[in-house]
Amino acid sequence: MRAKKGAARNRAKKRLFKKVEGFVGGRRRLLKSAKETLLRAGVFAFRDRRAKKRDFRKLFIIRLTAAAEMRGVRYSRLIHGLKLAGIKLDRKSLSELAIFDAETFDAIFALALAEIEKFDAALAARPKAMSA
Repeated sequence: MRAKKGAARNRAKKRLFKKVEGFVGGRRRLLKSAKETLLRAGVFAFRDRRAKKRDFRKLFIIRLTAAAEMRGVRYSRLIHGLKLAGIKLDRKSLSELAIFDAETFDAIFALALAEIEKFDAALAARPKAMSA
């Protein structure tokens, strides 16, 4: 007698149909459509998990740009000052501080600004190279 995979196939189909609950029409009721839809949904989910990270990073940068410009410095100079000062807070933490704890952000900003000014002074003190 040949094995027809009956019980295992039924379990697999049951698992698949459990995953597609909430889909509409044949995407929920037909095996082939349900498989294709689930595969496509997985592809979108994978793609969009990465897109979500990009979108949030953009949001944090926009918030930091606004906070920096309110204090008279461009975003890029702020980030440069933070790197010079050795402050390793990420953009998410900094943007949260800028919104919810302005005093702490101002203290961090002052440290970064001091480092920027030191850097600019050192740059200005360097002798200029001779041009040909």
